[in-house]
Parts: sequence; C-alpha cells; structure tokens
Amino acid sequence: MASIDNEVQVGAQGRVVIPVALRRALKLKPGSRLVARKVGDSLVLERRETVERRLRERFSHIPQDESLVDELIAERRVEAERETG
Repeated sequence: MASIDNEVQVGAQGRVVIPVALRRALKLKPGSRLVARKVGDSLVLERRETVERRLRERFSHIPQDESLVDELIAERRVEAERETG
C-alpha cells in the first residue's frame, strides 16, 4: 500500500480527526475500534482485531489447557517458601 501522509491537529479536548483518505484506505467506519499506544515519540493507532491477532500469534505456542496464572502462582509460592523457610 502506498504511504498516505496527512497532518492532523489535536483539538481542545484531545480529539484527532482521521482524514477521509486514511479512513477509506484502512476501511474504517464509524464505531471501528482502535487501540492507541505510544511507540518512542510516535502515536500508533491499530485496529483492535490486529492487536488481538498479534497477541494470539505471540502466545500460540502455549497449549490451550495450560494455565499461565496457575504456573505463576506456583512459582511465587516456591519463592515465598524459600524466603521464609
């Protein structure tokens, strides 16, 4: 996709209007959910679905039946035992 550069202005309440060319190129509709995050000195807006997909891919190597929470709690208990034991 070709780069589409637009200058936008931050409004009094911190609002930014996404220019129509970008909305059309990204197929953004009213109600589209975006996630805003700071990367260095930049503001990055991503579709919520894109962030969810990236996270699913990042953790896809973990078996579905494995609980990372239970594993973390067990590790903390072992550490606590070591500290007090």
